[in-house]
Amino acid sequence: MKFNHIGIPTTESKEGEIYLEHLKMHVTDHESNPFGIQWMRFDDDAPYPEIVRTLPHAAFVVQGLTRALMGQKVIIPPNSPSKGLTVAFIEVQGAPIELMEYADTTAAESDTTTDTTPKSGLFLKETVEM
Repeated sequence: MKFNHIGIPTTESKEGEIYLEHLKMHVTDHESNPFGIQWMRFDDDAPYPEIVRTLPHAAFVVQGLTRALMGQKVIIPPNSPSKGLTVAFIEVQGAPIELMEYADTTAAESDTTTDTTPKSGLFLKETVEM
């Protein structure tokens, strides 16, 4: 497991943010700073759990997402917000955690792909116990 970014919810516009219509949110690029900070501003009707909309989350790249989810409280089930990336959110001790798996392991090392869609994992609002 390797740290990738920290996602911080905000209600304010941030310099450099882009709108992801299919995710109903604005995000900044976590690769634009050396610490992986990503600001997230949600549309009012964005379909995410309150915990994700209000608390910062840490994101980690894993190999074997299905295995990493075993025994965890899944709050956003596995989904693919951008080409070559599958993500899920879990809740650990009251905090949201994003787990990310790249289809191409070299992309996981560099955290860059040919897809220019920001690699945010937010997608579905569903809680699943695994």
